[in-house]
Parts: sequence; structure tokens; C-alpha cells
Amino acid sequence: MRQQSLTDGFEKYRKKTRKEQFLEDMESIIPWKELVEVIEPFYPKPQGAGRRPVGIDRMLRIYFLQHWFNLSDPAAEEALYDSRAMRHFVGVDLGNEPVPDETTICKFRHLMERHNLGDQFFHIVNEYLQDNGMRVSRGTIVDASIINAPSSTKNRKKERDPEMHQTRKGNQWYFGMKAHIGVDSRSKMIHSVAATAANVHDSAVLEDLLHGNETRVYGDSAYAGKKAVISRCTNGARDFTQRKGSRYRKLTNEDRDKNRYKSRVRARVEHPFWIMKGLFGFRKVRYRGLAKNAHHLFVSCALVNLAMAKKKLLKAQRLPQAKYA
Repeated sequence: MRQQSLTDGFEKYRKKTRKEQFLEDMESIIPWKELVEVIEPFYPKPQGAGRRPVGIDRMLRIYFLQHWFNLSDPAAEEALYDSRAMRHFVGVDLGNEPVPDETTICKFRHLMERHNLGDQFFHIVNEYLQDNGMRVSRGTIVDASIINAPSSTKNRKKERDPEMHQTRKGNQWYFGMKAHIGVDSRSKMIHSVAATAANVHDSAVLEDLLHGNETRVYGDSAYAGKKAVISRCTNGARDFTQRKGSRYRKLTNEDRDKNRYKSRVRARVEHPFWIMKGLFGFRKVRYRGLAKNAHHLFVSCALVNLAMAKKKLLKAQRLPQAKYA
């Protein structure tokens, strides 16, 4: 066992970590008041002399930590005991109180899912971003990504999740769900979300991913041949989806050039997916059933939008201070 020195606890040589900086930035840009007001009507009120419920604001912060760092309910409790940065973000002082236990964290998550508050969160965040100058433009990029689910049958029911399905992509088979998103072609902000089983074709939910005011719609070859749907849902937007070749009709050099030009814009949809799956770790579903994982997807998309807009929001907050300094 390492012998404790006189400097233990004083942190003389301390440095702010990237995790601390990220949490500090998110603390300042998230519209906490509006989000708490959505939960308040459904949150249990203190009754009698029983244990007082943990504050909504604190539980919401833990809930967001679960999304940002891909934590289960027990892992969230342990991470709070382990990480000073997380405790500071949540507002827990271990000298005076314990961390909310995993049962409390689980009950808050179930409350969110039961009342479908993730959908409201997504729309509130997008309205907040639009009020701060991040407008939805006239171009939309549509895409879908597979979120894997456990294919093992080593569970209580001896079966895979019946609401998840398998699909083939290239020569590889996948089992899980699909996250469909509609992204603004300029700001890369996610304005539409849908969740389906993995075997549902990308183009089947195209109508749900368009806001109706587009003049251009971009997508990969999975959305080819949907010009009539795009025109009907958008008041005549131009179809900029990738051209698709076949055995009987090869792509011409002109078609390939057009596809390369469209890909320069279409590639922007990968940034939100990279944040969601690469940074937040949402590559694999954590719960059984499509509804719970769809709720998780909606909240994740709201947090992805905030992460992408972080620099712009922080700059806007600093401008008034610099003006009157």
C-alpha cells in the first residue's frame, strides 16, 4: 500500500482534464431550466416524513453523464464515486452525502422513458439552438446507421430481442436496430430522427426525415428512385441522392462525377454519427425493446446537436462579456 504524504488531498500539481473542460462547457450551454420544466409534472413530490426525492436537476445531470460516457445504471453510480469531475458536475459532496444509488438512477430513467420525454428534449434543444442562430436551411441530408444488439440467447427467455432484426450490409450480417436521421446540409444539425429494426430499408422512413421546406435532398444510393416521395413531401425539392448502377445499366462517367460532387455535401452526415457512436459510445443498444432504445436515441441526438454547437454557443456567451469589459 502506498504511504500517504502530507500533500495528499491538497492537489498542488493539478491540471484540468479534457473531461472536466467538456463538462464545464456543457454546464454553461445546456438549457437546464426548460428541460427541468418538462420533467417536473411527472417527478414524485415529497410526501410525509419519508425520504426526500433527489432533485430533478441532479438526476438529469446523471442521466446526461450516462449518455456522454456510455454508462449503465450501476456504472453511473460507481463512476460518480470514482470521478471528481463528474461529482462536481452533478453537485455531490461526499463529505456530506452519498451518490444517488443505482436504483434511484434506474427509476429516473424509467420515468423519462414512460412519459417519452426524450422526444420533447430533442425538440426543446433544437428550438433553443434555432433561437441562438442555428437555423435549419433548405438542404437536408438523410442517412441511417445500424446500432448493434446482443445476438446471444443466453438470457432468461433463451431468445434474442424479438423487436430487433438482422440485416445484411455488403457481405456482413448485423443484428439490431437502425438510427435514421435528417441533417441540415449547412449546420449539420439533426432536425429529424426515427428508429426502426435493422431490417427496415433506409428509404422506408424517408418522409419522416424531411421537414418540408427543403429545396435539395441528399442521400446515398439507398434513397435512389424516391424522387416522387421527395417531391410530394417537400413541395418540389430537387433529388440529389446518389445515382445507382445495376447489372443492366452501368454508371456513366458523368454519373460518377455527379455522385462525387454530391458526396462532398452528403459526407457531412457522418459527423453527427461519429459523435454519437465514436465519442458517446452508442454503437450497441443497452436495453431490450425498440421503444427504450428509440428514447435513448432521441436524447442522444439532442446531446449531439449541443456538442456540435458548443463552440458557437460558448462564443455567443463570451461576446456580451467582451463588449462591456
